Amino acid sequence: MSYDRINAYRIMWLFCLFDLPTNTKIQRKRASDFRKKLVEDGFNMMQYSVYKRHCSSLEACEVHVKRIKAWLPREGLVSILKFTDKQFGDIVSFVGTIPQKQEKAPLQLEFF
Repeated sequence: MSYDRINAYRIMWLFCLFDLPTNTKIQRKRASDFRKKLVEDGFNMMQYSVYKRHCSSLEACEVHVKRIKAWLPREGLVSILKFTDKQFGDIVSFVGTIPQKQEKAPLQLEFF
C-alpha cells in the first residue's frame, strides 16, 4: 500500500465566491439557504460572499465541489477556486491599513 506524504502542496483550500441576487423575498431566501449549506458543509466566511474550507487533498475538494454544484441557486454567479496550502499561506489581507496575520491550517487531520 502506498501512502502519499501530506505536505503544503497536497493539502488544499477551497474557496466559494458568489454574487446572488437579493431583490425579492424568494431570492433572499435562496441566497440565505446557499450560505447556510456552505456553513453546514464546513465552510467559514472570509468576506460576505467569500467562503473558504480546508481540505486534506484535491480529491476531498472535488467532493465539496460536487455538493456546491448540487446547491446552485437558479440565478446569480458562483465561482470556485482551489489553492494549495502553500499558495494559501501567501495570501496577504488588509483590514484598514494594518496588515492582518493569515490564519494557519487546522492542526487536526480530517478522516472520512
